[in-house]
Amino acid sequence: MYSGFKVMIGLEVHAQITSLKTKLFCSCPSNYREKPPNTNVCPVCLGLPGSLPVLNKKAIEEAVKVALALNSTPSKVLIFTRKHYFYPDLPKNYQISQYDGVGSAPLAKGGYIVISPTRGVEKVVRIRRINVEEDPGRIVYPYGSISASPYSLIDYNRSGIALLEIVTEPDLESPREARCFIQKLLSILEHLGVTDPKLEGAVRVDANVSVGGGERVEIKNIGSPKDVEKALAYEIARQLSIIRSGGKVIRETRHWDKSKGVTIAGRAKELEEDYRYFPDPDLPAIPIDKSLIDRLLSELPELPDERVSRLIREYGLTRYVASVIVTSGKDLADFFEEVVRQCGSPQLVSSILVNELLRWVDELNVDLREGIKRLNKDRLCKIISYYNNNLINIKLLKNYIKEVIVNNAEPEALVRQGYVTIRDCRVLEAVIDEVIRENPKAVSDALKNPKVINYLVGQVMLKTKCRADPRITNELIVRRLRSLGNVS
Repeated sequence: MYSGFKVMIGLEVHAQITSLKTKLFCSCPSNYREKPPNTNVCPVCLGLPGSLPVLNKKAIEEAVKVALALNSTPSKVLIFTRKHYFYPDLPKNYQISQYDGVGSAPLAKGGYIVISPTRGVEKVVRIRRINVEEDPGRIVYPYGSISASPYSLIDYNRSGIALLEIVTEPDLESPREARCFIQKLLSILEHLGVTDPKLEGAVRVDANVSVGGGERVEIKNIGSPKDVEKALAYEIARQLSIIRSGGKVIRETRHWDKSKGVTIAGRAKELEEDYRYFPDPDLPAIPIDKSLIDRLLSELPELPDERVSRLIREYGLTRYVASVIVTSGKDLADFFEEVVRQCGSPQLVSSILVNELLRWVDELNVDLREGIKRLNKDRLCKIISYYNNNLINIKLLKNYIKEVIVNNAEPEALVRQGYVTIRDCRVLEAVIDEVIRENPKAVSDALKNPKVINYLVGQVMLKTKCRADPRITNELIVRRLRSLGNVS
């Protein structure tokens, strides 16, 4: 609830089936990225007259795997439908998709994902349907965004790529929940090996949101879980502002401008009947046999929820920490297990990944894979070795992680620079003397209240750039204060 206003959010997640070698209905390569514009095309994916689609069987198998992993029920028959709309990225003026209506059926219906938006809280988000469809072409804005560009360009290399459309019920009630849902879904797709979310444009989200029972607004083509949260937060604030000022939110489609952090009006939102759905006469209905479903079910790999349970069981992690590691992406979960196999210390490794790596990746706005590449297995194991052998303390450990990720520093270089724990009492006593001279009031307070000693320890840590051994520092300060007066 937002100040008494109920927020309802439903998501339409479009995920490319990147495991395929060819497009959905033709033999053009599915790897279209970094190719010159409009070179990865043929008469079929350009929708030229007389061309006929031929279904990629592997795409359907991958889609059914996703449906099973999302607890959905696959349809008994596969029916493709023409979805008509007129937009420059759609050369046929219709998209081969699927529809849940008379004479049609989606690939699967129902299902759910369990998310944990806050520690100790679980929420079930229902899946409405899963469709298989072709991706349209890509609209390019030469000046960076739809609002800044006076014209647009079209690249049809992406046209015809196999696309999953996963539609939720409007069960989500906050931007945070929406982000958690996308992260969990992407982790499932990664563990299945169906979609690589790190590829540019592989996952796009359309978010539908209404506030206080008002009209539904759709935000198109959001590219990451973080941006889903940001776009929804902005849009909810925009709608609340309209409502509170006595206005009325209109039903429309808006676009997320990442550079400005705002949603921008696009067009009036279409109604379902505007698309004029009907079964595609060029693609006959195909039965989805129970034998196929049974085979795919038996071939499912370990999925995120199962992996979370195993990490708890094998490594003693809490459910919260295990869930964060797994739902942040398969790469992070794989990295965790690789590091622990090499240098042990699962509790310390998990804490570093959850509290340090993810923090710096988020603050620097870099790809998680890039963060893992910088904090590689060997570097992290060296840092853990330094800590376990008392060469560095926990504060220095955190600084090492920061230096490695932010500045790509080598742990050995930090040691050579003297960036290690100071345990020499004479060195520490000299710093303590300086702190006591500079903080007479804190010293006076510490003589009456031992808790203030923590402040003096902190000042020593500050002067030594976190290199002072906290335990020894505390003991030396207590000893020094006893010489000045009574300390309990």
